[in-house]
Amino acid sequence: MIRNIIFDWSGTLVDDLPGVWKATNHVLEQAGAPILSLDEFRAEFELPFTNFYDRHVPDISLDQLEKWFHGYFSQVSGDVLALPHALEFLEFCKSKKIRCFILSTVNSDYFATQAANAKMEGYFEETFLGIWDKRKKINEILDDHNLTREETLYVGDMQHDVDTAHHGGVYSAALLTGYNTLEQLGESNPSIITTNLAVLQKVLLENDMTLPESTKPHRPIPTVGALIYNPLGQVLMIRTEKWSGKWGIPGGKIEYGESSTSALQREIAEETGLNVSEIEFVLSQDSIESEEFHRPEHFVLLNYTCRTVGETDVTLNEEAQEYRWVTEEEALQLDLNLPTQVLLQAVLSREHTTSDA
Repeated sequence: MIRNIIFDWSGTLVDDLPGVWKATNHVLEQAGAPILSLDEFRAEFELPFTNFYDRHVPDISLDQLEKWFHGYFSQVSGDVLALPHALEFLEFCKSKKIRCFILSTVNSDYFATQAANAKMEGYFEETFLGIWDKRKKINEILDDHNLTREETLYVGDMQHDVDTAHHGGVYSAALLTGYNTLEQLGESNPSIITTNLAVLQKVLLENDMTLPESTKPHRPIPTVGALIYNPLGQVLMIRTEKWSGKWGIPGGKIEYGESSTSALQREIAEETGLNVSEIEFVLSQDSIESEEFHRPEHFVLLNYTCRTVGETDVTLNEEAQEYRWVTEEEALQLDLNLPTQVLLQAVLSREHTTSDA
């Protein structure tokens, strides 16, 4: 049974998306960078927001960016109003004696103004504001307030909110009322995705204040990846922001009804444009909430070797930022993610054992 709810603020209870979008474009203009359409902003913006600015205006100091942002947003913060169904949902929580909290990046001054305008004062046991990376705060909140994880729901509108819930080991409800799209939220595997708070209220009532069986806690994700060899005996290394900018191997999730080798061929084709054969299994690894990966996940990594068939020209998709064909020894000198280090060492060990025999 859900007895505690931790809410995000922006895009979850109040609609500040238009103001934040305009203020962000003001920052980009001041920095001489291209401005973004609303759809582009929703696709690009993320938390912690420093990642967003590092991509778009890497040479501008955070202090300057904040001055530009707050100089504009302070003029429109008072116009932010409650999202539809938000007040009714808070009243519903009050009637059910649900303990309610706020965990948000919003500035405390903006929150006070917006909460007063939205008539949301007095609904929250405690508020945690100005938190850039909510994952670093969630467990402290749960422990300090004796919140049972199996009875706690985090409600938000962004991938970072879902990641925060995973990090705290609580349920997550992703709303389509704010910053992220359905596709973006689905990638984070929330417990449930709902159109708005009215739908979430209906789901809770219909299930006696629990979530449906289909929203069981997050499960490990089976994936495939491979060291790909070209005719020169070089291996393909790709660098991705998903793995903290470290070098690794192509791969991805296995889809339902798909064999692991078919998944490997598909993922390699999608990510690199290469066709491969001579696929050989090497080892499996667990990657459980790796600090190198950009969000908390439990991956079961099935690792292979394979060889290119035909053309060896690499065409990267949007998931990777750079690639190199290198020798195995050169690969070891790169800043590799840990699973790739383990795989490469296993392959080299196997080669040495074979040559000794």
